[in-house]
Amino acid sequence: MQFQDQVVVITGASAGVGEACARQFAKEGASVVLAARSIKELNDLAQALGNGAVAVQTDVAKLEDCEALITKVVEQFGRIDVLVNNAGYHERGDVADAHLSGLDQTIDVNLKGPIRLTKLALPYLLKAPQAAVVNVASLAGRFPLEGEATYSCSKFGLRAFSLALAEELNETDVRVSLVSPGPIDTAFIMDHIEDVPDMVFSQPMSSAEEIAEAVLACAIDGKRERAIPGFSGVLATAGYLFPSLRKVLKPVLLAKGAKLKKRYLDRARNA
Repeated sequence: MQFQDQVVVITGASAGVGEACARQFAKEGASVVLAARSIKELNDLAQALGNGAVAVQTDVAKLEDCEALITKVVEQFGRIDVLVNNAGYHERGDVADAHLSGLDQTIDVNLKGPIRLTKLALPYLLKAPQAAVVNVASLAGRFPLEGEATYSCSKFGLRAFSLALAEELNETDVRVSLVSPGPIDTAFIMDHIEDVPDMVFSQPMSSAEEIAEAVLACAIDGKRERAIPGFSGVLATAGYLFPSLRKVLKPVLLAKGAKLKKRYLDRARNA
C-alpha cells in the first residue's frame, strides 16, 4: 500500500494505460481522480475501484477544463500527491494529408495539456511531503518517424519539458519522471492499425499493465525516464544520434514491422 492516503490524478483514465494506472494506484491505497472526456467509462471505472475514486470529465486540450479539474481535486481532497499526464491524441498520416485541426489537437492534448496541468497542480504538489509528476511520452519522442511528424514533435516537446522541469525542481520534494513506451497493445494503436506506420511494429508490443507498472515505479523512485522496452529505447536513441545507422537499419525494421503488422491485422480480423 505504497500510496495509502495519497491523492493521484490521472488523465486519459477511461481506457488503456490510464485505466491500468488507475487500477494499480487504487490497489496501492491511493484515492484516484480519473480524468478523461468519456464520462460514462470514467463513472464505471470509479464505481469499480471504490476507495474514494472520483470521475471528472475533462478535455485536457481546454484550459478551462484543466483549471476545473485541479479545483475539483483540491476542493474534495485538499491535496495532490501524484499527477500522471497520460491523455494522448494522434492525427496519423503525412503532414501534407492531415487535417490542420487534428494537428492542433495533437499538440494541445499531448504537450500543452501536461504543461498546463503541471503548472496548475504544482502549488499543491510542492506542499506534499513527497510528490511526483509522471508524464507518459513515447519512443517517438526520441526517434522522429515519418507519418507521425506532429505526434513525434509533441512527445519530443513533452520529454524536453519533463527533463527541464526535473532540473528546476531538483531541490524540492517533487520528482518529475517520464515513461517512454514503444507500441502498446491498446485501442490507441489497434483500433487504427491500418494507418499506423509499419516501422512502429518493428519493436516489441507492451501491455497497458506493463506501462502502468513503469508509471508507478517512477512515482515511487523518481527515476527521470523509463523506456519500455529498454532495448527499444537504446535503439531509438542510437537512430536519432546516428542518422547513418538509421539509414542502414530502416529497410530491415520496415520489413520486420510489415510482417508483424500483418500478423496483428490477421489476429484482429479473426477475433
